[in-house]
Amino acid sequence: MNETVKGLGLKIFGWLLLLVGIAALPLPGPGAMIILGAMFVLATQYEWADKRLDRVKVWALKGAADSVKTWPRIALSLLGVVWLVGLGIFWGIRPDAPGWWPLRESWWLIGGWGTGATLIFSGVVALALLVYSFVKLRGASRAEIEAQATRGGAHDGDDDDRSAVRSEPGGEHAAGTAAG
Repeated sequence: MNETVKGLGLKIFGWLLLLVGIAALPLPGPGAMIILGAMFVLATQYEWADKRLDRVKVWALKGAADSVKTWPRIALSLLGVVWLVGLGIFWGIRPDAPGWWPLRESWWLIGGWGTGATLIFSGVVALALLVYSFVKLRGASRAEIEAQATRGGAHDGDDDDRSAVRSEPGGEHAAGTAAG
């Protein structure tokens, strides 16, 4: 029972994280890294996700490296962080609705500090990802990025020796070691 509840919770969390990552793809870096996090979670539950994990790691790390390749990109990313945090503070303070606002005032900046704190948190996460990308990936070659992405567990999915509980395509769980 506990394994079933845990598995269901991981699946829901993984899929929600994947949706957030897809929604964040227009932002420089965070969307791909969030999708990578979702794939890590989903790989514990689905064999198809585990087989694609290395490919997604390479894609996400290349995107993160590209986001810190030049100073204008870094500056733009930092501007985005400042904008998110500033918007979060503005949303939390919730000033009066401007005169041009066509709806009732209660519809202006719905959510107050709950929404504002989420925006601030998003800015902090984006800053952390930017710092990580700058420290670990700035100036790295494609080969170095691929090596870092596959370090400590490179596999192509055909020779998977990790044990986990995963959902098979029919929805049933299979426990144990995957046959290679």
